[in-house]
Amino acid sequence: MRDVSMVGVGQVPVGEHWDMSLRQLALGAIQAAQADAGIEQVDAVIVANALGGNLSGQNHLGALIAEYAGLPGVEAYRVEAADASGGVALRQGYLAVASGAADTVLVVGVEKATDRTGTERDTSLATVLDADFEAARGATPAGVAALLMQRYMYEYGVTLDQFEAFSVNAHANGALNPFAMYRNKLRPGAFAKAPVLAAPVNLFDSAPEGDGAAAVILTTTERALDAVPRPVRVRGSAMATDTLALHNRADLLFLRAVNLAAGRAYEQAGVRPGDVDMAELHDSYTILSALQLEAAGFAARGEGWKRAQEDGIGREGSLPVSTFGGLKARGNPLGATGVYQAVEIALQLRRVAGDNQVPNARLGLALSIGGIGSTAVAHILERVE
Repeated sequence: MRDVSMVGVGQVPVGEHWDMSLRQLALGAIQAAQADAGIEQVDAVIVANALGGNLSGQNHLGALIAEYAGLPGVEAYRVEAADASGGVALRQGYLAVASGAADTVLVVGVEKATDRTGTERDTSLATVLDADFEAARGATPAGVAALLMQRYMYEYGVTLDQFEAFSVNAHANGALNPFAMYRNKLRPGAFAKAPVLAAPVNLFDSAPEGDGAAAVILTTTERALDAVPRPVRVRGSAMATDTLALHNRADLLFLRAVNLAAGRAYEQAGVRPGDVDMAELHDSYTILSALQLEAAGFAARGEGWKRAQEDGIGREGSLPVSTFGGLKARGNPLGATGVYQAVEIALQLRRVAGDNQVPNARLGLALSIGGIGSTAVAHILERVE
């Protein structure tokens, strides 16, 4: 297996891009990554997208985006794993370069989530759940997350306001990020008073869907060292799955897929959780943040929420998370989210994160989740001197 590094990153702001199509959003991120890397031609294009067919009426995104980006004839295809699609696409790009199947790969995540509202959007989002046993009975991702949160609060005696620090931190970081959808700060004490979406999940507990696109260019580390001054090495990459339906899990309060993916990535990288300087969690709901910290080895069972309060998850804390706002404040562009995470960690490791910079970060972990923990992808990224 060849060593793989990122040589170019690009992103567009997450928001409500009424005047831009999927292809236009993708092109903005692709051109930014190409300019960053000083590379125009690639061997393959991998597109991450979750709900293009449902929300944009557009499938077959590989050919569409390759053509629009001026890359005729290139190998191109779309990958889908709900909102873990971006993480999966990054892994596929990594594997293509590591195996020698390609020398340079462009990974782009793109989503248009705001053109549909109300029931139409909720129905589309529910397709990430079990269609026969969850969605057909009216379940939504927010509703299933609410069941998970209720159980956690009951089992461990946690109150809703004790999850507040995750969202306060995300908004504090998002306020500094020019690419974030929501740049407002969240006042302490306001979290538990927000309008309820699906009790106990409320408006400040749930990440908003947005339109966006992010891209990275991968090549061998040997080539990367000659191409750019600050490549970012993919030191570990792994993926795992769990049951699609929540009720089929042997342990509701343990994200088995996250545990497996993170464990495999640690083993590949030869590191432990304590070696990680920062983590981008998939904070679509704060309950998932707490459970990811537990499953990935950063906190004991039932104590993931404490990590946010006691040790600190801010940029100068013991484990900075959501350093550009996470899904909660940057916005959740669904299938593109995992690529945004990679871009954000790369900026941190290059030490070009501006006001969002984590001091002296050398090793970052990106956790991308599909559904309510049904798919998990873990990447460990390293600063290359």
